[in-house]
Amino acid sequence: MRVAGVNIPDNKKVFISLTYIYGIGRSRSIRILNEAKVDLSKSIEDLTEDEATRIRKIIQDEGRVEGDLRKEVQLNIKRLMDINCYRGLRHRRGLPVRGQRTHTNARTRKGPKKIGIRRRKR
Repeated sequence: MRVAGVNIPDNKKVFISLTYIYGIGRSRSIRILNEAKVDLSKSIEDLTEDEATRIRKIIQDEGRVEGDLRKEVQLNIKRLMDINCYRGLRHRRGLPVRGQRTHTNARTRKGPKKIGIRRRKR
């Protein structure tokens, strides 16, 4: 099944499979399925064509998912960088944005350690 330009795995439960779409988590997928009147315990391969179209329509009508949402998030980050606010500077430098410590840790944001040249002992 394909929804919002994403191939959804067939062998998983419907509410888990919908989370493969960027912008849809578990709570939003459960809300979508309740609105579409689809049983949560069904798997994707067990859905009828009518149920699949109802799910697609709700996701399409509800708003931002996948490409639109990714673009909006990138524009928000770019705006922060353009106005030179603190969060924008942290994004620009590739450092943690939300106040985490950087003396140790923060390796996900900073990348691998940069080892300086050691001075040899005389």
